[in-house]
Amino acid sequence: MPHTSLTLPHWDDLAGLADEALPLLSTALLIARDEYPELEPARYDRLLQAHADHLRVEVEAIAEWPLKVAAINHHLFNELGYSGNHDAYYDPRNSYLNEVVTRRLGNPISLALVQMEVSRRLDLPLEGISFPGHFLVRLPVDEGVLVMDPFNGGRPLGVDELRERARSNLGGETPDDQVLAQILDPAPPRAILMRILRNLHGVYAEREEWDRAARSADRILKLAPDQNDALRDRGLAYLHLDHLAGARADLSRYLQREPDASDAAEVRGQLVDIGSARAPLH
Repeated sequence: MPHTSLTLPHWDDLAGLADEALPLLSTALLIARDEYPELEPARYDRLLQAHADHLRVEVEAIAEWPLKVAAINHHLFNELGYSGNHDAYYDPRNSYLNEVVTRRLGNPISLALVQMEVSRRLDLPLEGISFPGHFLVRLPVDEGVLVMDPFNGGRPLGVDELRERARSNLGGETPDDQVLAQILDPAPPRAILMRILRNLHGVYAEREEWDRAARSADRILKLAPDQNDALRDRGLAYLHLDHLAGARADLSRYLQREPDASDAAEVRGQLVDIGSARAPLH
């Protein structure tokens, strides 16, 4: 596969792109550049390319796709040492791809991105799954799909374990074959990127780092302006930052879009409080 230098897209262009045109790797690095302004995308592009180049001869000599991906997983998780950060799962660095490639520590979705990107460069169609709880990856095979857990070394998961994992995140109900098949559908790039940003928003809101929480919600809206929860989240972060004009605008728009939301009464109360305060200049 010919290799070209990686360039990052512009945030304002992303909402107008179809899912299939949305560049997953470069947009993930664009997310990271918000936190690391000096980030050089070409460096991480080269590192991922080096992973793929190291594997190319071995993988091309293997006929079966499951054995190809097993070789990729062995190199990434055993030889290079990529692993899930079990000790500090909510460290925001686990969501920034530059940090994941440098530290070789990540969360399920960032490790999946590394696994998927290296596989893509080796012509292996590994896909992400927005599984409830932990993000997973899948590989189409003749009899269905091979599902793997990148947070735990790319370990394959059987149907019974998948049902149990889904059940624990679905109110205790065990999914039947049809529901499980829907859960295992591949996630489009936009959904993957929004999940990264929602993870970051959750971490920063928990830490009360409201500027970063606002930024994460804003970036979701850059990808998908119709995400009303992100509009509310940005407004609430603005409120914590005393950016009252921005909070009023976002929360009012949220109520216009979601007048019957479960938190509508709470948001209306916050708007009343904003109205009684003097909005500082920003």
